[in-house]
Amino acid sequence: MHEFHASQTLRLRVPHEAIPIEHYLRQPQRLVQAITDPRRIEVLSEGVYRLSLRPLQFFGLSIDPTADLRVWSLADGTLRLESVACQVKGPEYLSFVNESFGLALQGTLTPKHQASYTELQGRADLQIHLELPPPIRFMPVSVLDRTGQAFLGSILTTIKYRIERQLVEDYRAWVATSQRQPPTNAQGSLHGRPV
Repeated sequence: MHEFHASQTLRLRVPHEAIPIEHYLRQPQRLVQAITDPRRIEVLSEGVYRLSLRPLQFFGLSIDPTADLRVWSLADGTLRLESVACQVKGPEYLSFVNESFGLALQGTLTPKHQASYTELQGRADLQIHLELPPPIRFMPVSVLDRTGQAFLGSILTTIKYRIERQLVEDYRAWVATSQRQPPTNAQGSLHGRPV
């Protein structure tokens, strides 16, 4: 069994809008849609999503993983994400991969208010473990570790890039839409704004 780890941090400036970013972050599905193609998301239950990741090429193996993620927000506005299950699809001869494959993803996104903007500070840690087939398992450990870390790092970099590109744009669109909605007396809103 071999384990690979990678981490990524994020610092993203979000200009102030009429509705604070914390209200937006209380809608976990928006973050999930920001980190991957919405067509690859299946809602399993409230706050739990199945992501079908794009097929991955890893040491010459083509694997098609899915990850079930739980996403929730804390009282201070921090958004948390963690994997709760995973599965790998692949050719029949790779069935052993699914039996030994494990994926652990944990992430946080915390708003820190400044005078003219809010900075979102994030961190994600990704770990996979799997039984490598021969002859890959006989490669030097340093080569395996370097390749595995680069592979996981590229996944986290892609997620970071999508958040940087999509989140602010989606937040602004959400604020504009929320402001156009008429006020309601529902418990979840106040003067037409989410609380």
